[in-house]
Amino acid sequence: QVQLVESGGGLVQPGGSLRLSCAASGRILSSSIIGWFRQAPGKEREFVAGIRWGYGTTNYADSVKGRFTISRDKAENTIYLQMNNLIPEDSALYHCARGSSYSVSPSSWPDWGQGTRVTVSS
Repeated sequence: QVQLVESGGGLVQPGGSLRLSCAASGRILSSSIIGWFRQAPGKEREFVAGIRWGYGTTNYADSVKGRFTISRDKAENTIYLQMNNLIPEDSALYHCARGSSYSVSPSSWPDWGQGTRVTVSS
């Protein structure tokens, strides 16, 4: 099991940027994927971005391509989500999760953090 703790959320104006962090403890296999999901009030949790721990290959939801960048620091066991050009629709509780495949179903990801809230508003 991997423990995940998110940080970096907050209030930002439209067009602004935030960088979320996900600190992981425990052994992460090279084949594991660390993903970011988000859940807005009244909506289902949705996949945002993911990165393969070993190779560093990435995957993004269409809604964030070109605006968000996921990266990882293997030495620090930390995963980042750089979010640029934020829009109000990006407002949500953002979670990081560990899985073994790029499933869009949250139930396929065994380990979750508690989340960090992002609010995009003027």
